[in-house]
Amino acid sequence: MQLRTCSDVAYNWTTFPTLLEQRSREAVESSSEYILLSVLHHLLEGQCNPDLRLLGCAVLAPRCEGGRVRRPCRHVCEGLREACQPAFDAIDMAWPYFLDCGRYFASVEEGCYDPLEKLREGLDAEEALPSGLPPTFIHFTHHSYAQMVRVLRRTAARCAHVAKTYSIGRSFNGKELLVIEFSARPGQHELMEPEVKLIGNIHGNEVAGREMLIYLAQYLCSEYLLGSPRIQRLLNTTRIHLLPSMNPDGYEVAAAEGAGYNGWTSGRQNAQNLDLNRNFPDLTSEYYRLASSRSVRSDHIPIPQHYWWGKVAPETKAIMKWMRTTPFVLSASLHGGDLVVSYPFDFSKHPQEEKMFSPTPDEKMFKLLARAYADVHPMMMDRSENRCGGNFLKRGSIINGADWYSFTGGMSDFNYLHSNCFEITVELGCVKFPPEEALYTLWQHNKEPLLNFVEMVHRGIKGVVMDKFGKPVKNARILVKGIHHDITTAPDGDYWRLLPPGPHIVIAQAPGYSKVIKKVTIPARMKRAGRVDFILQPLGTGPKKVLLGPRRSGSGLRDPLGGASPYGEPEEVGQEPLGGRRQPSSGGSKPWWWSYFTSLSQHKPRWLLKY
Repeated sequence: MQLRTCSDVAYNWTTFPTLLEQRSREAVESSSEYILLSVLHHLLEGQCNPDLRLLGCAVLAPRCEGGRVRRPCRHVCEGLREACQPAFDAIDMAWPYFLDCGRYFASVEEGCYDPLEKLREGLDAEEALPSGLPPTFIHFTHHSYAQMVRVLRRTAARCAHVAKTYSIGRSFNGKELLVIEFSARPGQHELMEPEVKLIGNIHGNEVAGREMLIYLAQYLCSEYLLGSPRIQRLLNTTRIHLLPSMNPDGYEVAAAEGAGYNGWTSGRQNAQNLDLNRNFPDLTSEYYRLASSRSVRSDHIPIPQHYWWGKVAPETKAIMKWMRTTPFVLSASLHGGDLVVSYPFDFSKHPQEEKMFSPTPDEKMFKLLARAYADVHPMMMDRSENRCGGNFLKRGSIINGADWYSFTGGMSDFNYLHSNCFEITVELGCVKFPPEEALYTLWQHNKEPLLNFVEMVHRGIKGVVMDKFGKPVKNARILVKGIHHDITTAPDGDYWRLLPPGPHIVIAQAPGYSKVIKKVTIPARMKRAGRVDFILQPLGTGPKKVLLGPRRSGSGLRDPLGGASPYGEPEEVGQEPLGGRRQPSSGGSKPWWWSYFTSLSQHKPRWLLKY
């Protein structure tokens, strides 16, 4: 095996002619098919990498075993085509003919092999615990990517009835963005069960959050099995999703330097040199523009077209797709470099002001969420002027993000303005890559704040919106008088509205129905969401009065995140396709990537053109 692009396949010998009838290594290397494999990584901006490259190598450099060719498995090809077709569509490229699953691949019965088996090598192997230690033992150490995956999978296997792992996508360098979830029925949304996500390691060199979430997964599993009433109640009433590492590629860079040697920025960005917490759409500027008009909604703001013309990291896209498929209510992003909890908005309402208090309409609720973490964190409450993050003492260790420092493209602002989810940012300590001996103390400081914060998802009200026949009304709007920010119902008609204590006027409305108004009072010490259901009556035939949404432009382009708005509804589009870094071709002109291929090879790959 002497093909550089295919040097990491799981076998040593290939044979000529190939499945495409190429009769020498030189013929393969000069072909458009091989050139495509070598640049797919960059063309698709990390999507489906390195899976597609290894799949293509199985055709261009087929496995030779026992003197005969072994074809790759058809089911592997079909699975990848389903997952990766949107990425090809996004750059206006046809699916490569040599990845035709019916033509160059074989069934399991025919003795096929999985060309992706080496990708999983080292991740499926069980790692034995040190002898004599109970299965509940948490090893307070830094975890490599492979070790993290093993711990999460082992934890999910131990608590299979309440836990499972799943991937939301891949990093630019091809690492799975692995999530472990906990719930009474893992894998599905249950009616009235709120969903929470905790995300660590968005900056690769800020590693405390990564380890805290790995330990939290083990703790939730162990405590559930040991019969802890608190943890059993939490898991039976809440669906919790933990993503320990959003930036595994950056972590590898930081970990290579090691704890105590890591610089302030080494490994911060992803493999494309993008800061993931500056890479989300800037919806906050659009919010400030819309907020001046009371007749226009300033929530659930769509992603603008021009966002897709820039560099969008696959890790960022994965988070946005995740938010589309799950009705998250509450979220926290765990960082390092200071000791404080910040909350939206992170971008100043006057862009030139680097530090300016810029509250959301839900300022009171966000302060309660931030305090739920800070108030039970021993170091955040430490009155010592010598402590880390001493400049936040007088504020109670919480701060409005823009009042600290203003920036655009943050994940927390995006959560709030694009979906129903309220997200805070937790800075876990001043050392970004703490030494191993500090991890146990860090866990002791953050265990209770993490649990206390997750339990906050049960504050406020919840309920179901249905019509007079009991049929759920999805995407109905829940309005609260005096708070200019609405949330919407999930496909089953259920909703959760985080609210501070006190009296509230709550309104449910949907196109085609008359609105329903209810008054609710939330007691100060209430820790379980009050149940408030709405039954909507259909309107007569007169004109319907609905609150206008943000203006959309465009004429029905493909949805960039897979054709669905939050929770499965068709999106009002007018946005660029997934990964569409340049405006799509029009008038019959060739796509932007065409000149690259024609300049490198005498064979023009017309099979890549869709038209």
